[in-house]
Amino acid sequence: MKNFLKNLIIVCLIVLNPLIVNSAEILQIKSSNTILVGDQNRNLTIGLFCVDVNENDEIEATNLLKSEFPRGSKVKIKPFGFKDNVLLAKVFNIKGTKEMTELLVGKDLTSDICPS
Repeated sequence: MKNFLKNLIIVCLIVLNPLIVNSAEILQIKSSNTILVGDQNRNLTIGLFCVDVNENDEIEATNLLKSEFPRGSKVKIKPFGFKDNVLLAKVFNIKGTKEMTELLVGKDLTSDICPS
């Protein structure tokens, strides 16, 4: 009986845990390096860390981000600091398999401007 209860609790935690977790989601991709994310009670403008897109590639870069991270996508944010009252961060999909800056660098739409 104890093993059954333990297994039942574990199954409930695994099944119900994702429903309880609140994560940020994409509200708007304003440009190739500025996005708006929100959770249940606040919105935050984020500047992508280490991104410098050429003006000629701006539309293509923005469209790439919009296609890979559509409105409502759940994301994780790794902050690196502030610049002009905008949070600089790397933005990952909820599984951690895609990151916005890496997508842009992979398509040669930006150069990696981060210091090593």
